[in-house]
Amino acid sequence: MSDLPGQISVREVGPRDGLQNEDPVPTDAKIELINRLSATGVGRIEAVSFVRPEAIPQMADAAEVWQRISKAPSVRYSALVPNLRGAGRALDSGLTEIEAVVSASDTHNRKNVNRGTEESLDDIAVIIDQAHQRGATCQVIVSTAWGCPYEGDVPVSRVVRVAGRAVADGADSISFGDTTGMATPRRVRELVGEFRLAYSGVPLNLHFHNTRGTGLANVLTALELGVADFDASVGGLGGCPYAPGATGNIATEELVYMVEDMGVATGIDLAAMIDAAADAEQIIGRQLPSQVLRAGPRTRTIPA
Repeated sequence: MSDLPGQISVREVGPRDGLQNEDPVPTDAKIELINRLSATGVGRIEAVSFVRPEAIPQMADAAEVWQRISKAPSVRYSALVPNLRGAGRALDSGLTEIEAVVSASDTHNRKNVNRGTEESLDDIAVIIDQAHQRGATCQVIVSTAWGCPYEGDVPVSRVVRVAGRAVADGADSISFGDTTGMATPRRVRELVGEFRLAYSGVPLNLHFHNTRGTGLANVLTALELGVADFDASVGGLGGCPYAPGATGNIATEELVYMVEDMGVATGIDLAAMIDAAADAEQIIGRQLPSQVLRAGPRTRTIPA
């Protein structure tokens, strides 16, 4: 355990990546959830996504949500942008952290944004430049990093090459996304190892799904490799559109519960996060997959 990071950074992605995969919820409910999450001690929240409303109606109120939330001084808020137009809207709204996404799988990228991977990388180079000119940072998320629902396995060399192009164009950090939960500990070691060999000084975030039950095992493997930056979603909120009925993101409270017991600090109040997960469950109107939400932490006892 002594070889693990002493502390990790957790980005809460439920308000964006989680709600984006659910039926649309009222704007006031989104704002209430983000405000609740802001009080848990989490240091970063992916709040909204600036996308075309007709494409993703769940995020149609992004600008209003961003303007109305109570922004905690201790929290860094970010937005996902799919293209130059979305980046402009986010920057005009005052966001100073944006995330641009590209799929390592060319087929998935075309299905997602109707263009090839290289075309998206060209676009992202301009987004990075615009962000920097306006005093903002831009993380590049490489999705389908551990596999594509259309192509199957994506070669590690291709994933690293796509990430390397973004690094060369000035990306402030890289995130590898396990879009449909195809990662396993062995594959995490392979990709993180190859990326670190090529770009040891570039900040790395990992975004795991629990679609096939390996989410926290992948986190443990990454921790052992020294990775200290992870995405998670309150309550396990969200889903996987390419695996109907399957769970999506790893649950924030489950991540916190596991790593804190291993001596890895998160700065997050577990009880407050569990309460936020209960709120999220009420907002969605169905049972969320988090087991820690159901059972509570191991320290919770019942009368004899």
